[in-house]
Amino acid sequence: MLFHEIVFGPIKSRRLGISLGINLLPTSGKICTFDCIYCECGYNADGRTKQGFPPRETVAQALKAKLQELKSSGITPDVITFSGNGEPTLHPEFESIIDDTIEFRNKYFPQAKISVLSNSTMIDKESVFRALNKIDNNILKLDSVFDDSAKLIDQPLQSSFSVTKLIENLKRFKGNLIIQTIFLKGVHNGQYIDNTNEEEVNAWINVLKEINPKQVMIYTIDRATPEKNLQKISLEELNIIAKKLKKAGFDVSVSG
Repeated sequence: MLFHEIVFGPIKSRRLGISLGINLLPTSGKICTFDCIYCECGYNADGRTKQGFPPRETVAQALKAKLQELKSSGITPDVITFSGNGEPTLHPEFESIIDDTIEFRNKYFPQAKISVLSNSTMIDKESVFRALNKIDNNILKLDSVFDDSAKLIDQPLQSSFSVTKLIENLKRFKGNLIIQTIFLKGVHNGQYIDNTNEEEVNAWINVLKEINPKQVMIYTIDRATPEKNLQKISLEELNIIAKKLKKAGFDVSVSG
């Protein structure tokens, strides 16, 4: 499932409410630093495109027009969410686009939150780090604290990727972030995946204590996935994990 517009929706989000989406990636394909086995946009190879990133001015015009349309229609979004066909923080003008979005939000819907759904791979870039610190919901991915599991689930394209480095970069936000984790089971390339077991969950919670996020979002598969041998985790299993998180003192959001 690809998003064929720069600004789309609003749609009902499982985690964020009435969400107006912004896609900073090409509308004809996918660009991402991960190649997640569960991504609803499919594998990177299936979304190859020669189209580039939409210019800042084009994004600003599309967003302004949509916000004016919603205002005149009496529709109020809860959140403006950067997601789309891959990793939004890859956009070379990401910080400037965030600045534009804050300006438009303040003018048309000052009560709306601004959210970014990111896989966390670009947060060592200072402009991305600054931009994410300006928004309401800086939602960053951490699917496992073990390299083997993270590489199997997320399939990072960066050869230098390591969970240790990722965790250190997440700690730089000093709690000004939301951690988002998907839980799943299954088989990929003959290897069994299960980040719901006790070892995975306990190690993950211990790392969360170091990162100290203001909220933790846990969820499971909702749509078709490129890897077909994956299992959706039950709401009961998610709630067991959530109970452990709450016991550790975290604010938790569960989406089954």
